[in-house]
Amino acid sequence: MSDSPTGVDRDPDPRPLREDPPAESRRTRLWRHGFNLLPAYRGTGARVDHIAAGWRYVRIRVPLNWRTRNAVGTIFGGSIYGAIDPVYMTMLRRVLGDGFTVWDKSAALEFIEPGRDTLYAEFELPASETEAIREELDPGESTDREYLVSLVDEDGAVHAACEKTLYLRRDG
Repeated sequence: MSDSPTGVDRDPDPRPLREDPPAESRRTRLWRHGFNLLPAYRGTGARVDHIAAGWRYVRIRVPLNWRTRNAVGTIFGGSIYGAIDPVYMTMLRRVLGDGFTVWDKSAALEFIEPGRDTLYAEFELPASETEAIREELDPGESTDREYLVSLVDEDGAVHAACEKTLYLRRDG
């Protein structure tokens, strides 16, 4: 059921976290540590927990702590959005490579339930998605792609959902 202006489901089914995420490589483990040290990302209070070897899966967490707590004792909306903002763009840039331009174009964020515990988001980028992008775009052509990501607690209850629109262009 969608009763929101952005079309995000306001009564979503629980989305439990994957128990067996794809394995990290040494390189993605280093990227994860570097990402967490980046001042712009570190300032959100979030942390990247896992980056799969092929950059097709990323998990982040947003803990409720002094850095992320708002005036009413729940997770600040800016921390929630800041935590998820760069992830799909980074994943697509890593998977598609230098022959593509990838930019965030827009986002619609729905706050469904206040975050009173640590929240998690899992980002997945199927091979079929990137293959479709490669097949669809000739040099100089562009397209927009939409991706939905939910922030859930440990039980899988959805607290926020964000629909990201990304601009992709195959460079000449």
